[in-house]
Amino acid sequence: MTTGPNLSRRAALAGAAALPLAAGLAGTARASAPMAGMGMSPFQRVTLGGFDVTTILAGTAARPDPHTIFGLNVDDETFADVSAAAKLPTDQAQFFFTPTVINTGAELVLFDTGLNAEGTTAALEAAGYAPDQIDIVVLTHMHGDHIGGLMAGDAPTFPNARYVTGQVEFDAWSKMDNEGFNTKVKPLAEQMTFLEDGGSVASGITAMAAFGHTPGHMAYMIESDGSQLVLGADFANHYVWSLAHPDWEVSFDMDKETAAKTRRRMLDMLAADGTPFVGYHMPWPAFGYVEKAGENFAYVPHTYQLLL
Repeated sequence: MTTGPNLSRRAALAGAAALPLAAGLAGTARASAPMAGMGMSPFQRVTLGGFDVTTILAGTAARPDPHTIFGLNVDDETFADVSAAAKLPTDQAQFFFTPTVINTGAELVLFDTGLNAEGTTAALEAAGYAPDQIDIVVLTHMHGDHIGGLMAGDAPTFPNARYVTGQVEFDAWSKMDNEGFNTKVKPLAEQMTFLEDGGSVASGITAMAAFGHTPGHMAYMIESDGSQLVLGADFANHYVWSLAHPDWEVSFDMDKETAAKTRRRMLDMLAADGTPFVGYHMPWPAFGYVEKAGENFAYVPHTYQLLL
């Protein structure tokens, strides 16, 4: 039988013999590729029953001074304390812009169109889809980061699509003098179908009124083979400063009181039912869950539940 000391001496001799080789390799080692910096995959695909659900990263950008956007009704100390507890800086925030594609097997449905046509079509093509394959474009609301990709110059980005949006939302923006709406949405109005709360986009896709962020902001319930997922759009704009604290005012919310009530209603539903959701501005790749945290809520990122 070999003893411990013999093993130790043998290991030491082997290590000593390797030293010249290691020294030689160290002398010739060099970086073989340039530093590339940060990067993210442009799409994430999961399954929901018989549907494919794909989020696409149409863009991401840093914005300064997040307390001028979120928590307008709380003081600097409160905002700083909540941010520190979540390990978030208070000098800037990272925004994500995340349209979603649902393949029902019969139709390819795109929810929202990003900031511009270029970013959205690039992410869409990375996910394996071409703009001319989109059958339906659903607009959850008319903010510029949701309608920006509707047109590529003077031509529709999705030439074979029909368009769906909420009647209340369309009517409200029709009365405003908004350049984005006038140049991106109005040219497509004759191809649009308008929904009320509970209206159907396609089999398994149902509109849910989530007013407040904009006058007729809509979320959508996706259902297939007994499974559900909510496309929440902008009912909550940040996973801590909005979702976790639904009563915090957000500068983007056009009716702040109604938006806060909508957030609580939606979050209560998601937490009680354990339903996954996609949030347009949630951390990429934007799939997650909600759970109660005292009087407020907590965001739980998706890991692999929808990949099984």
